[in-house]
Amino acid sequence: MKTDMAHLDVTLADVIEAADTLQNSKRQVTIEAVRDLIGAGSTKTIHQHLAEWRASHARPAEPSIAEMPPALLADLSRWAQQYAQEAGAGTRDALARAESDMNTLLAAGNELEADLTDARIAREQAQLIADERYEEIERLTAELRNARQIAADALVGKAKDQLAIDGKDAQLADLRQQLERNVAATAAESDARLRAQMELVGVTTERDNLAAEVKELQIKLDTSRTERSNLRAELEGLRARK
Repeated sequence: MKTDMAHLDVTLADVIEAADTLQNSKRQVTIEAVRDLIGAGSTKTIHQHLAEWRASHARPAEPSIAEMPPALLADLSRWAQQYAQEAGAGTRDALARAESDMNTLLAAGNELEADLTDARIAREQAQLIADERYEEIERLTAELRNARQIAADALVGKAKDQLAIDGKDAQLADLRQQLERNVAATAAESDARLRAQMELVGVTTERDNLAAEVKELQIKLDTSRTERSNLRAELEGLRARK
């Protein structure tokens, strides 16, 4: 460096050399620092040359690294954890409620399926009873028809025999009694058939009621399955957001 130029002015090259030296040593490049390093030069001249150097050579000062105290970092970490827990509390509560609703719907669906199974079994049993009663009514009807035919044939034959033996009056009296007995028997058979028909009507009505109940349970089961599917989709959405 030039150390014997106290009363001489400095050149641009002198200022550039001094400024580069200061900058490379990570010191501040100021007029005073350049002047002290060169050992000469006026403030005006150094300022002019230093302005030219700064326009083409100066590098921006490296920013200082901001470091947070460990205690502040620990407090910030605890705050972040607490905030995350509090922020996720609503989602966790919604997820728990959704899981509870899902379990309730699953239980309701299982109960509806059990009721539907019982109703189907009851309907099948009622159908079997109705079929048996119908067959019994058909059998009784056929037997009543045969009994009426036999009675009529017997009455005709008896009437002929009585007319030939006892005369007309006795025959008419006996025929009247036989007719009365036949009417009573026919009435009893008719009552039995009527009772059988009423039982069949009751069984048929019960079967229809069971079929309607089964249909209603099926609708409830389908609705429950739809709600369960929607709730499962909502639960999956909550889990995905979480």
